[in-house]
Amino acid sequence: MASKLIQIASFEAENQTELSLRQAFELLEPKLRPPFDLTIPDQQQYAQLNRAILYGVLCEPHFAKIHIKHLHAIVTDGYGLFVHLLVKVVHELYPKLVASARQQLVWVTKEMVDVLAVGFDGLLVCLLRQIVGGDFSEGNLWLCFELLSVFMGKWDCLLEEEPLVLSSALYTYLRLLADHCRLSNNVSLEVLKRLEIEFCVKLMREQFHLCLRIGRDFIRVLQDLVHVPEFRAIWKDLVLNPSVFNTPGFSDISKVYCTRTSSRYALLRITPEMETQLRFLLTYVKFGSQRRHQEWFAKKFLCGMERESLISDIVRFICCAHHPTNEIIQSDVIPRWAVIGWLLALCRKNYVSANVKLALFYDWLFFDERVDNIMNIEPAMLLMVYSIPKYIDMIRTLLEFLFLLVDNYDLQHIDIIVKGVSSAFNVLLRKGVIQSMDVLTSCDALSPALRERLGRFLSGMKMAISKELQPVNVSGRLLTPLSLSNSSGMETPTPSLKGQLTCTQEDRSAMEPFDSSVPSVVTSECQVVAVENLLRKCGETIKKSYAMGLQTLEELLYSFVNLNNYKTVGGTICPEVLSSRIAKEFELNGHKLFSSLQFLSDKPDCDDEIGSATSLIIRTFIFSQPKMQDMLLSWSRMGFSVGSWLLSYASRLAYEAYMVDCTRDTLLDKDSAKKIDQPLLMFHFNGYHSFLNGKKENSLASTPKIDDKFVSELVDSAFSAYRCFLMYSQSILHKDKDMSLTKLLVSDLISCNLRGTKILKFLFCSVFCHFPDLSIGEEDIIRLLVGQLGHTDLVDIQFEIGLKKYSIFGENTESIFHLIESSLSWGCLEQYKFWGLIRSELAVSTVQLEKVILGFFCSGELHEKRNSIAVEGLLTLCSCRAPTPELVGAIMLLPNNVFPDFAAAALATWVVSNASTLFDSLAEFSGKLDKKTVDSDFPNSAEIMINHSAILWLFNYYNAQGMNGSDILRNLSQDICVKK
Repeated sequence: MASKLIQIASFEAENQTELSLRQAFELLEPKLRPPFDLTIPDQQQYAQLNRAILYGVLCEPHFAKIHIKHLHAIVTDGYGLFVHLLVKVVHELYPKLVASARQQLVWVTKEMVDVLAVGFDGLLVCLLRQIVGGDFSEGNLWLCFELLSVFMGKWDCLLEEEPLVLSSALYTYLRLLADHCRLSNNVSLEVLKRLEIEFCVKLMREQFHLCLRIGRDFIRVLQDLVHVPEFRAIWKDLVLNPSVFNTPGFSDISKVYCTRTSSRYALLRITPEMETQLRFLLTYVKFGSQRRHQEWFAKKFLCGMERESLISDIVRFICCAHHPTNEIIQSDVIPRWAVIGWLLALCRKNYVSANVKLALFYDWLFFDERVDNIMNIEPAMLLMVYSIPKYIDMIRTLLEFLFLLVDNYDLQHIDIIVKGVSSAFNVLLRKGVIQSMDVLTSCDALSPALRERLGRFLSGMKMAISKELQPVNVSGRLLTPLSLSNSSGMETPTPSLKGQLTCTQEDRSAMEPFDSSVPSVVTSECQVVAVENLLRKCGETIKKSYAMGLQTLEELLYSFVNLNNYKTVGGTICPEVLSSRIAKEFELNGHKLFSSLQFLSDKPDCDDEIGSATSLIIRTFIFSQPKMQDMLLSWSRMGFSVGSWLLSYASRLAYEAYMVDCTRDTLLDKDSAKKIDQPLLMFHFNGYHSFLNGKKENSLASTPKIDDKFVSELVDSAFSAYRCFLMYSQSILHKDKDMSLTKLLVSDLISCNLRGTKILKFLFCSVFCHFPDLSIGEEDIIRLLVGQLGHTDLVDIQFEIGLKKYSIFGENTESIFHLIESSLSWGCLEQYKFWGLIRSELAVSTVQLEKVILGFFCSGELHEKRNSIAVEGLLTLCSCRAPTPELVGAIMLLPNNVFPDFAAAALATWVVSNASTLFDSLAEFSGKLDKKTVDSDFPNSAEIMINHSAILWLFNYYNAQGMNGSDILRNLSQDICVKK
């Protein structure tokens, strides 16, 4: 029996938890209906009965109350086992649960609270973890609302029995409110926000002692909501009038500062699936091999306009809840600081970056060796140390942010903060996390002012900074090369406790709090001046030499992506103005950016994908997406064909990488480099190497060797950049239009077809490989494919489909049937090509061919001319498949109106290739006829009508074999009705 509980893809293995529940239900289903068996079950029977009842509750809403009454009647362990099973379902299956099962899950949770089941508090916490931060989907908001209703509706019961679960709920909803309040003009959120505010305020005003159980992170999450009037009032009371909370032991906010937050609160905002993936990354993945794991994680959990807010929760989890063993620390597994550095590089919004840094340093501010764990502060220290010298911007911005917190976080308690940070430095040095502070104080790349400030701070805590020790020799890379970002600027600082907070709107959707009393840290003036000078220089150098103009443009783009907090800088540095100026300068000199794609000549001097400003911009975007994203969107607003250029660039990169693999030459060997024709790949790699090292492009002689794996990573990163652009383009440029990602992809594909046939096959292959979710089964893309590619390229694609390198049509039978119907109106040549592809894929797939054939022949009136190519394709496809009972049964039931000999031809083919299987299938089909079960297997057959040509062929075949065909056919089934 198929599962009614979860949705799983065809390629996924069965979940063992779901399987055990389903099997128990199937086994005991008769016993789950009244009247119930009154015998007392043994321990094994009791466990099976609990599983069966749980499956029934979740999958049979109409019987749910009966199942619960049955559970009440048999329970002997305080519902402990039943709740344990519920927790397991939530932990392992919740994302895959069908909608009705989710509703039942919340319902049965309320029932467990009502009966005070053992462990119901753990069940509520487990459900809280399934609420995803930054996710505004209907299902996620529904879970927010339903759980909030549970906490409000069961308030008195929870307060009396399990009050600590309310503190977990408070922490969760404070974090969720920070996300929900950043969205303005969202009507669907307003009711939920009011309820969330009501719950949090009620708990803080009436049960403040439960807030204190959270510890110092209560203050950290609360400060994000000071712009909300209800929380502003609470904030003022916390600081100015603490006695109003009437809580013994709470006389000052410093009491909260000094209380360490349990790691269970850090786990609350990380879903179990995210926790599993993060722990795997930090336990098993080798340093240097983490790129694909990080990219998968970002696409899975951080892809979305508001998902960035999760990064601060992830950093808090890594610092406070994941403490690796000494064995792992001493191994070559990727360290925590490296993952945090990667996460910092993903931050695009100012307030997100500030919150992530605060999450990283928060335990530093109030560190007390007696109660705090050194593992909470270790990642920040190592991130700064290992950023020298390659990622100096990272250490600079982190140190500046730390000192900004020391000076401004809470002026009334600055003594506590200075003591905490001093204690953190002291313990890190004393415990050997770092050998000497010289690695920081002797770093020439830091500004003299920052080094002086650090030295004064360390001297003030009376630490002996040894001048004899050399700086720690650091090695390894902070970030994976393809996600490298050289800046992690000091954006909007965290507000001080005493500051007056107001709200400003960023990107029309995010509300960012700021404190006017804290000095704003912006990009250094010299960086801004450098960019402006290069912009002015660009036009002058283009007039003299286009090649010199490209060099200036490259310097300009690299300077721009290295800027800190460019969004706070006005004038020419904002992306919109900068992109407009660059386009204008090149156009005035006869060079248009992102011009319409033209036929790509084989002549090197006509290769606009190599020696052009457009390709230089695309290459820079692939290496530094966050900073360049706004510029590319700006060019798109101007009407430039940005998307098609990106797709063309990535596809050609894939083509040249394939050529490298085919030739097996050493790509960068001095003697053979000139013989190898992969100019774009060389251009791309040289640009990557210069970007990574902050230098001008290297010559072939000085560029290190690339292996096949690295070439593959370069190609993957190019397609990832294109997908990223598509998503932003859809959400920002086309948010008011009915433009899906697939439609945008098709539009770019059409433009790319103008490039000629040299890389056209790789264009389509790359699309199906890298964007299967946007391309598989899409009629527009498939028709474009058969319309543009020649026979030779299509044969190559058929080989690759047969080898299952990618799929074009997918596994959905209805989708394939609709594609076949649509193809009937195409030209003859397009149809022949189409059937060549579909035969290649369906011959090696698990698609139910019998449904396609029956649907086609029973869909309506068939025309000999219009449908002949499709019928030919289906017949050939039958010969590629083995004659299963289902497929043979479908052939035997085909109507006789048009193409009457189709069934006989299919049987004649099988009798040569698979005679034994054919007659076994016929025998099984005969058995179904006798039992009158054909209609259930083949619902398209209104009555049991056997195909005339099939019967005639069988009759002739048996006679030719020396058997009496009439007798055999008469025995086939008494119910056969042969249409004359």
